[in-house]
Amino acid sequence: MSYDPPRPAGRLLLTPEDKDAPARVRRLRRLGLGERAEPVLDAFADRLAEVAAVPYSMVNFIDENRQFFAGLHTPDGNLSVDRPIPAAVADGTDGNAPGVGRYMARDYGFCPYVVVRRRALVLEDVCDYPRFAGNPVVDEIGVRSYLGAPLIDHTGIALGTVCVVDLEPRPWGRAGLEAIKSMAAELVEQLEQREGGGGF
Repeated sequence: MSYDPPRPAGRLLLTPEDKDAPARVRRLRRLGLGERAEPVLDAFADRLAEVAAVPYSMVNFIDENRQFFAGLHTPDGNLSVDRPIPAAVADGTDGNAPGVGRYMARDYGFCPYVVVRRRALVLEDVCDYPRFAGNPVVDEIGVRSYLGAPLIDHTGIALGTVCVVDLEPRPWGRAGLEAIKSMAAELVEQLEQREGGGGF
């Protein structure tokens, strides 16, 4: 028998008000980010997954309504199917649309919290944290462990996150935290090269 704790009316506590969203969207557009998948960001997500030894990793850009995984690593490497995000979770795509599986509603997952909080988030076992254990990704996708850091550029805007996810509890420790923060800083440097016409 399972017990579903009551949830507050409206948005989950996990998804705090995001006052910076309009400025973030303008900045992402200026950098040409957040609207299409990019091989270089998929490769970065692959590296993240390798470093952390996890099945899933993402480079995630967030607007007012949804999250977009511009970089995505899945266990089987098949990025055209609706994984790791079930269709019921995806927002704004249909089963025939390119990039299915790269969109997720803002109320799902932990990256929106990281962006608003502007700090890394370490959840070795999501179920140990009542504030996060009730998030839909826990029951619908099976997420048990999360490690993410914000991508904060020189303007002070948090563009999104880099994160790794496992379906089992993981002892990330200080080494994991430092690694994800270091990789976030590395990616921000690469992203900022796009300004003024520079590429990666």
